Amino acid sequence: MSMHLHHPSLSLNGRKKGKVKFRNADEARKARELDASWKELQKKWEVDIEEKKRKRAMKAEPLVYRLTGTTDRAGTAHIPSRNTGGNATLKPAKVYTGDKMIGIGQLHKSNAIPIFRKSDAEDLAKMRR
Repeated sequence: MSMHLHHPSLSLNGRKKGKVKFRNADEARKARELDASWKELQKKWEVDIEEKKRKRAMKAEPLVYRLTGTTDRAGTAHIPSRNTGGNATLKPAKVYTGDKMIGIGQLHKSNAIPIFRKSDAEDLAKMRR
């Protein structure tokens, strides 16, 4: 199933959720107390989350991007080229060669209408928006 059918909370793009809204002040107070106690516990056990993140980022290998100017098939030599057996030529444009159509009328904007009789042209000219 495609991702466009899923709820936005299932997003895989790494964005954090927005600001948390509480039902009432009591729940907000409890959440603040719980957060404060969690930070105290981290300090007690000497866990610094920001320091861990920084160390992990510093250990990561830097991204190296190489732009190669070669257009040869160095990396894809194992893939055979497809031989279609001919050239692709432009097919001739379709042109009306009959003698029944006397012209092309335009009712409005880009609406082209074939005209076969003189009365059709007169009717087209008399039409209003």
